[in-house]
Amino acid sequence: MEQNCIFCRIISKELPANILFEDENFLAFHDVNPVSPFHVLVVPKSHRTDLKQYCKDDKELLGDLLLMAKTIADENNINSYRTVINTGIEAGQTVFHLHLHIIGGRTL
Repeated sequence: MEQNCIFCRIISKELPANILFEDENFLAFHDVNPVSPFHVLVVPKSHRTDLKQYCKDDKELLGDLLLMAKTIADENNINSYRTVINTGIEAGQTVFHLHLHIIGGRTL
């Protein structure tokens, strides 16, 4: 956990969030600045800044991240959605803790 990371603080329950799912590896919650009616973030509980910090040994965790997105969309009756992982400032990453956006609920 990184003390100054907003997602680490949400994971540790230091900051509130509208949580949809939690297990030992992930936390999923509604984005506070949604770009669509359904905008959820799926965050690994282990802190790594971005996708560049993962390697081949992490393929199970990364696969689980995508399957978690599918499960959350299914459970919320979101049939069409976009999944986004921003990596780096130039790509639009604003919180430097890997996270996946599930964006849906309207035509994109």
